[in-house]
Amino acid sequence: MADPTLAPELRQRRTLTIASLATLATFLDTTILFVAFPDIGRTFSDTSPATLSWVLNAYTIVFAALLIPAGKIADRVGHRRAFLAGSALFTVASMVCGLAPTAELLIAGRIVQAAGGAILIPASLALVMRAYPRHELPRAVAIWGAAGAVAGALGPTLGAAVVEGLGWRWAFFINLPVGAYTIIAGRRTLSESSDPDTAVPNVVGVVLVAAAAGAISYAVVETESNGWWSTTTAVWLVVGAALVALFVTHQQRTTAPVLDLDLFRIRNVAWANLAGLVFGVAFSAMFLASILFLTSVWGWSVLEAGFGIAPGPALVAVLAPRLGTLAGRIGQRPILVAGAVAYALGGLWRVVALGPEVDYLVDYFPSMLLTGFGVACIWPQLSSAVAQALPPNRAGIGGASLQAARQFGGTFGVAIAVALIAGAATPGAALDAFEQVWWVIVVGGIGTALLALPMRTAVRSEVGLAIAAADA
Repeated sequence: MADPTLAPELRQRRTLTIASLATLATFLDTTILFVAFPDIGRTFSDTSPATLSWVLNAYTIVFAALLIPAGKIADRVGHRRAFLAGSALFTVASMVCGLAPTAELLIAGRIVQAAGGAILIPASLALVMRAYPRHELPRAVAIWGAAGAVAGALGPTLGAAVVEGLGWRWAFFINLPVGAYTIIAGRRTLSESSDPDTAVPNVVGVVLVAAAAGAISYAVVETESNGWWSTTTAVWLVVGAALVALFVTHQQRTTAPVLDLDLFRIRNVAWANLAGLVFGVAFSAMFLASILFLTSVWGWSVLEAGFGIAPGPALVAVLAPRLGTLAGRIGQRPILVAGAVAYALGGLWRVVALGPEVDYLVDYFPSMLLTGFGVACIWPQLSSAVAQALPPNRAGIGGASLQAARQFGGTFGVAIAVALIAGAATPGAALDAFEQVWWVIVVGGIGTALLALPMRTAVRSEVGLAIAAADA
């Protein structure tokens, strides 16, 4: 039970800290294993690479597939209860992964870990939204969103340091103290909030959205072995698209939908989800290609490459709260557009400047500042724009939809980067391949800017107010 003696301002700060730390750990595990994967392969050398790839893919697919139904369930059963349950599941699964004696148990642990993360993420955003008054939400949600953005970019850096110094198992063990803190402090600090009138999602809808997400994600992550234009990839994409169509039809007819389609009548929710999908592609393609460029073209060690990209996440951590305060005065749209343009310019800098000669300060560092500024503007402000547009009783499911869009985009981004880079057999071909990835950054930045333009800067949209009034 939450401590009733806590002062309101102290409860707000602690709620934000607990939610942000849990978010950091969850999103960190979507990227940290990219640099740990070779060491895992050496530990389980008797396991085929195709099977072992599911250590990475299982987490991404399950996490994306369960976010939306988990958000709806959190709105119904209670955000505090869902957050604590998700944190406990994530923490225990992390310990199982770190101790796993076989690849099969490691993969199973990753699936459970992803399920825990999918439960706690939408609940954590809802807790922050309920803790703060609406005029303070831009800054609070920007800090919460920055935790996810920093985690995604910090994963390779932290992963490199942990793996080289302690071994790959510690990539999971570092979650244990964070999990213990969020559970213990959460029980004392977090106040319960829920919408008892929210219908428990229809099981058919949950199965359809999870199956659709799984089919599409599977098609993308397996392009490394099947190819983009293979029959297998096409079949899985068609199956995924058919399941999406069935899901939408089912949601329009059921009295207990998983995803309230009316939410997408809210301008900021609809455009932010599209922008999150597009930027997710560019963001994931950038950080994976950055590590691969520094190690394969410039010949840096994984540890050197990890610390070489560290200034970008540091810039996000410094700027995000300040930009959140600014958004409270001028709205999210101008910050989103400025950040997306800067991100595109960062990609263009790489197209023009990066080559085989090593010159970090002149050729690489400026692009990292531009992309770091872009990330600081985009992920936190997309979360903030959605949060302010949502009626309070839809916070869990609304936040989950944006994070699901981000995960799907990230899956595509990683697959695109791998597909472009993997076939490069010569140094010249490698440079051409990386240049194509840098163009993905440019296009993603421009696309995000265009998708941000229709968004409103008002605190709440008319449709959001109408939905809240209808629910009252």
